Amino acid sequence: MARALAPIPGRPVLLLRPDSDGPPTLVLADLHLGLGASADRPAGPPEASAPTMARGLVELATAEGACRVVIAGDVKHPIVGTPPALRGVLFDFFSTLLREGIAVEVVLGNHDVGLTPHLPREVVVHPAAGVVVDGVGIFHGHCWPSNRVLRAPRLVVGHLHPGFRLAPSPDDPQGKRRCWVRLELPPAPPPTRRRRRHAVVRARELVVLPAFNPIAGTEALNRQLPARGRSFLYQRFLSRGTARAYLFDGTDLGELTLPRPTARRRATSEALRSR
Repeated sequence: MARALAPIPGRPVLLLRPDSDGPPTLVLADLHLGLGASADRPAGPPEASAPTMARGLVELATAEGACRVVIAGDVKHPIVGTPPALRGVLFDFFSTLLREGIAVEVVLGNHDVGLTPHLPREVVVHPAAGVVVDGVGIFHGHCWPSNRVLRAPRLVVGHLHPGFRLAPSPDDPQGKRRCWVRLELPPAPPPTRRRRRHAVVRARELVVLPAFNPIAGTEALNRQLPARGRSFLYQRFLSRGTARAYLFDGTDLGELTLPRPTARRRATSEALRSR
């Protein structure tokens, strides 16, 4: 079980400390390696290149005493397949971590089709249904997690690229900042005799990871509805609890008003339950 699960100040990374005296784990999501790449820069632009992000993770793991990194999906940016120019970039990224004695685990995201053959064999790959690490259920967020993940007391997810739109400034004309989202989930309903296809969500807390890649797009949660590909996470999780947003420096941006299930959706669900 996790003794502590908290963001590292100033970084889009969670620090997971186990109950035991073992070293902590770094949890992050949405690397999107290859985003902004070109023929002369296959690793991406300098501020978001694979070597830059790999070095940053090594430095962070060393500073925090972590010996494991778990990536909650979307390691690469191309959705289908892996272009030849990106294959070496991926291999070198993970090799940099492994050479420093950092174990790496990957939960597959919707962008990770065809990823596995291009990773070092030491990298542990989990299906999109997720994995439980020290009592924390980790999945990407584009599809339904496994029953084992759903039974975990805490959940961590990526995929959404959460952000918050603030007043624009000369340094940030769009005024859009990456942020964390913490969701307090209601207590699980009492058990029934009705057989369920999926386990009941037992977690009381869900944390949405900001995108690790600094140039990945963000959803301005205070200004816009979710993009089509991210509506699943809203409908099945975020609309069920109370969510708050936080900047990387810990600033509490307040409670978020997120889309709720429509009346038609609720009526349909009630009709199905009555059958």
